[in-house]
Amino acid sequence: MGDPKKQRKKFDTPRFPWQMDMLDAELKILGQYGLRNKREIWRHKTLLSKYRGIGRSLLGMSAEGRSKQEKQLMNRLHRIGILSEEAELDDVLDLTLEDILERRLQTIVFHKGLAQSMQQARQLIAHGHISIGGRKVSSPSYLVLKDEEEKMAYSTKSPLTDPNHPLTKAATIPAEPITSSREEDKRE
Repeated sequence: MGDPKKQRKKFDTPRFPWQMDMLDAELKILGQYGLRNKREIWRHKTLLSKYRGIGRSLLGMSAEGRSKQEKQLMNRLHRIGILSEEAELDDVLDLTLEDILERRLQTIVFHKGLAQSMQQARQLIAHGHISIGGRKVSSPSYLVLKDEEEKMAYSTKSPLTDPNHPLTKAATIPAEPITSSREEDKRE
C-alpha cells in the first residue's frame, strides 16, 4: 500500500504573534466572517501571499517570458471571482485578505440569505445542508468559483428544502427592526 503522505501545514504563522494591533485585527476578522480559529485566517493569508508572490515574480520577468504564466494566474483569480475579467497584473498586488474571505462558501451562503448569520451558515455547511450543483460540500472554507455561485442551494435530502421549515421561513421573512421602549415612548 505504501506510506501515507506526510501531512504538512498549509499556513505560515505570523512573525510577531503578540502585537496588540494584529491581535485586535485578527479578532475582528474572526467575528466578522464567523471563522473558527486564527489558523483559518493564517491559511488564507498564506494563499494570498502565494498569489502576490507569483505576481511580483511575474512583474520582474520579461514581457514575452511571462505571458503564459500571467494568463494562467489571471484566469485562476478570475474563475474564483477575486479579480474581474479586465484586471491587470498590478491588481494582484492590491489584493487583501477580505477579497479571499468574501469568496468562502460560508460567507456566500450568508450573503445569499440561506442562513441568518455567519455562524449558522457554518453550521449548515458542516451538517451537509448546502450543495453546489447537486454535490454536497461540507467545508466552510471552500472557495466558491464564480460559475458555481448560481448553483448553490439547500441539499436535496436536507429537511430545509421544505418551504414550511422554520429556518427557511425565517430566512425569507425580513427581520423587523428592533426598537427600544424609549423609542416607543417617544412615538406616543
